[in-house]
Amino acid sequence: MNRFLNRELELFFAAVGFFTRLPVPMKAEFSEADLNHSTRYFPLVGIMIGVISALVYTLSARLLPMELAILASMAATIYLTGAFHEDGLTDALDGLGGGWEKEQVLTIMQDSRIGSFGAVGLFLILLAKYEALAHTYPALIPVALIAGHALSRFAAVLVIYTQAYVKAKGKAKPLSTSLSEGELALASAFGLGPLLLLAPKLLVTLAPVIIVWCWFSYTLKRRLGGYTGDCLGAMQQLTELAFYLGVVAWSTH
Repeated sequence: MNRFLNRELELFFAAVGFFTRLPVPMKAEFSEADLNHSTRYFPLVGIMIGVISALVYTLSARLLPMELAILASMAATIYLTGAFHEDGLTDALDGLGGGWEKEQVLTIMQDSRIGSFGAVGLFLILLAKYEALAHTYPALIPVALIAGHALSRFAAVLVIYTQAYVKAKGKAKPLSTSLSEGELALASAFGLGPLLLLAPKLLVTLAPVIIVWCWFSYTLKRRLGGYTGDCLGAMQQLTELAFYLGVVAWSTH
């Protein structure tokens, strides 16, 4: 049992160390196999980031206007993750927007420079997140942040489970190349669990998330035949926004 728990802790801290800037008490270097199996804890890391974001918002709102508190919470999450997912979003948008053939799309994604599609897309998505949260009932914002960060990371896990990793030329490596049913079940618990904090009527906020997930998954399958790490970051950002839009749409009616 102790060996099992220690192994799970290693995988959890591998996820924390890979996806965030938070210090971890385990080894600094993780093998590719560790990162593959740590995917099950991706949504749990999302819960952690969501909780920190909610705390930053709650504390900031005591001193600052709500709008500035929202910006503070968004800045906190970007800092915590090192803009990891936002970087994936810009690369994916540049590749899918500027490339035609599969190899061309993958080559553009590997370019560290941000192009027009990536810059405009990132600006619009961050702005849309801010506007959606700013029009949400203040008391609902902390719960929305926790659930949104967990659910959107589970959406990325579902891409790993349903599609194949597309190997690009170069040094890029996958986050994960496979996911067992048991690992998916654990990720599901962490990804969907925070939704229980919402009122039952707000569970319809899943509708825009499902729509966006299906659309972007289909796009990846059609254009690339699978996913890359950048695509996972893009999926996380798109579904997080979709969730916030669903919350504000249903909470104000």
